[in-house]
Amino acid sequence: MYRLLLLLILGFSIALTSCRNDFEFESATGNLRFSKDTVYLDTVFTNIGSSTYTLKVYNKSNKNISIPRVTLAKGNASKYRLMVDGMPGKTFEDIELLAKDSMYIFIEATADVIDANTTDFLYTDQILFGEGLQTQKVELVTLIQDAIFLYPQKFSDGTTETLPIGEDEVYGFYLDENDAVNGNELHWTNEKPYVIYGYAAIPNNKTLILDAGARVHFHAESGLIVTNNASLHILGAPSVTEAQENEVIFEGDRLEPDFADVPGQWGTVWFTQGSTNNQIQHLTLKNATVGLLVSGNDGTATPTLDLKNTQIYNCSNVGILARTGNIEGRNLVVNNCGQASFAGSFGGSYEFIHCTFANYWSRPNQTAVALDDFIKTASGYTIAPLSKANFKNCIIYGSSNLGINLQKKGTTTAFNYNFDHCLIKFVDYSNTLTSNVLYQFSNANLYSACLIASNSTMHKPEFKDPSKNEFIISQNSAAKGRAKVQYSTFNDLLNQPRTGATDMGAYNWTTID
Repeated sequence: MYRLLLLLILGFSIALTSCRNDFEFESATGNLRFSKDTVYLDTVFTNIGSSTYTLKVYNKSNKNISIPRVTLAKGNASKYRLMVDGMPGKTFEDIELLAKDSMYIFIEATADVIDANTTDFLYTDQILFGEGLQTQKVELVTLIQDAIFLYPQKFSDGTTETLPIGEDEVYGFYLDENDAVNGNELHWTNEKPYVIYGYAAIPNNKTLILDAGARVHFHAESGLIVTNNASLHILGAPSVTEAQENEVIFEGDRLEPDFADVPGQWGTVWFTQGSTNNQIQHLTLKNATVGLLVSGNDGTATPTLDLKNTQIYNCSNVGILARTGNIEGRNLVVNNCGQASFAGSFGGSYEFIHCTFANYWSRPNQTAVALDDFIKTASGYTIAPLSKANFKNCIIYGSSNLGINLQKKGTTTAFNYNFDHCLIKFVDYSNTLTSNVLYQFSNANLYSACLIASNSTMHKPEFKDPSKNEFIISQNSAAKGRAKVQYSTFNDLLNQPRTGATDMGAYNWTTID
């Protein structure tokens, strides 16, 4: 009995000692390994927090270790923030890491441009692991970009500035040509990017001018509103490099590469009823909900919106949405929109020459061009005449079968449209639209010298790479040399002259391997 009791006590002691050894930690001796030796945080605007980045720390040894100290080299003055072992801070003591195990460190930054190096605008720091001669380090690097921030005022009672939109209000503000901080907010230059919070509105009878090379970044649920009798003049110019140095660019304010082509990051540029004399040239607009929204027109014979050399990509709903709009466009490219690249809804007047309306949205039930003459109401439909919808030397194509979607509800109002020397995808496999009078491709009054990519004849534009919004056509394109020369009186989107037998779409053809 005595021997049995002795054995039990001895066994218990061994087990207890074994457990204690499993959780004994030795001080780290500089043998940590890291997922990267430098963490590059993507470009951020001054005083705007970055996304969260990760660093993985590995204990490759067979021993449990305790890291005596994990700290930012600049200490509490650092503009970086860490989360280590679930705890936020800038300095941490005795961080335990089991044998053959790893842990994540989460990193963020919020810095002012004045904190950065004056020559390259980089803000840097280090994460230090350990102490003394055994200290290991990981570099931190962030590019800080200075910007002009435009946003609604916050009042003393805690409310913020809003804009009246019909019977509703939106979070927004009017641009001021004599602002106490920004000076003339109705002239946007290329000296610094602009970051917009809420909807910036151009006041009545005023014009917002954007110089060539201007960069505008819209926060989520933000945009630009052109009010009654106001105008927007975007004066971009041809660029000579892929950096689009003279192009005006509208996009979201998330600068990380993962957000470069994400639709729906911001709202829209809204031309409200009565806005007038709007001129846009050499604009690239991307990642909006609706790229350009045209609500009505100014009632004159001239177009409410004159678009030249403009590219619109990655809109979660529609690239250009016009309701009873009046638009003229030259050298437009629109692609990757959740519903339609161009939608001329509730009538209107439209003319497009040498435009490429593509739509390679990843899900079905989208189209490139949609036209109709109605809006749905509680009691039925309200009709407005489609006085003109002319498409000349255009390519209308995409991943869905039907490149055009035409719907007419009115019986006594005009529904005038014409496709002249256009390449149109229209694959009606089920033949459900064969007898539809709107799609009578043999009717030269509606479809003049058009190439129809149909069930039997698949004319292809041979774009360079639609997935990258590259819509130059190749030497094998069906659109090559098939445009009507009389309409080709201006250079293509890359400012190259159109000579000889000209090509449909916004670009001249080029050799593509």
